[in-house]
Amino acid sequence: QVELVESGGGLVRAGGSLSLSCVSSGRTWSTYAMGWFRQPPGKEREFVSAISWSGDTLYADSVKGRFTISRDNAKNTVYLQMNSLKTEDTAVYYCAARRTGWSSAAGEYNYWGQGTQVTVSS
Repeated sequence: QVELVESGGGLVRAGGSLSLSCVSSGRTWSTYAMGWFRQPPGKEREFVSAISWSGDTLYADSVKGRFTISRDNAKNTVYLQMNSLKTEDTAVYYCAARRTGWSSAAGEYNYWGQGTQVTVSS
């Protein structure tokens, strides 16, 4: 079983930055692929970024060049550094873990955190 706890959300002005963290429990966490998803108000959950156990990364086109995903296996933590934030980045951000491989499909992830709210004001 893997438990995920996100933190770092908040209110920021457009153009600003936020850094999200997701701390995981579980002995084999370092072998899991990790992903960040978000759900804007009134919309479906969407893929943001993913990182494999070895550090390969994948980004949605909407965040490429602005967001950076990273992981620290010694701390069981995955990060999402968000720069040049836009109002359309406003959403609840979720951390997710996948046992095998990495994916941009939410349905392929095995474990989810509770989410953290990110609000970007104009």
